[in-house]
Amino acid sequence: MGSKTADNEVTAVGGVLTDQHPLDFHSLGLAGCIDRLTAPLRERGTVVRWDTPHWGIEIPSNSASLLYQAAREALSNAYKYSAAHTLTLQLAAVDHGIRLVVSDDGTGFDSNLATCGRHHGYGLRLMAVAVHEAGGSVAVSSTPGQGTSVTVTLPLD
Repeated sequence: MGSKTADNEVTAVGGVLTDQHPLDFHSLGLAGCIDRLTAPLRERGTVVRWDTPHWGIEIPSNSASLLYQAAREALSNAYKYSAAHTLTLQLAAVDHGIRLVVSDDGTGFDSNLATCGRHHGYGLRLMAVAVHEAGGSVAVSSTPGQGTSVTVTLPLD
């Protein structure tokens, strides 16, 4: 039987990590909401490391929501494909903006295929469109056998 824990509220539905909880950026903060998404990776034995220099800036809810969706996409891909031992999340203030980096030491892939292949990177492409519309940028770097890094930068004005 075993006891149900709060971690079970995050499930992989069709390989996409989904938090059954309503998003609460106010009390959990963006990092807290994203951290909840890592539960299925942690359960599988992936070490999740956070690198969040303390900066205490307010992230507008629309930006927080977009960064959360980007993190969910990157973490879902890591969960489905990477077989990573370690995954690092970084959330940091940059010049007039905020940057989220999700990197892993997993299997990696040919990033050229991810942006043009018919069945690859569809979610990443949709996420990139949304980020670009918000004035931000997305960079995906991956090499077979050497892991993947997804960097999303959003302006804060």
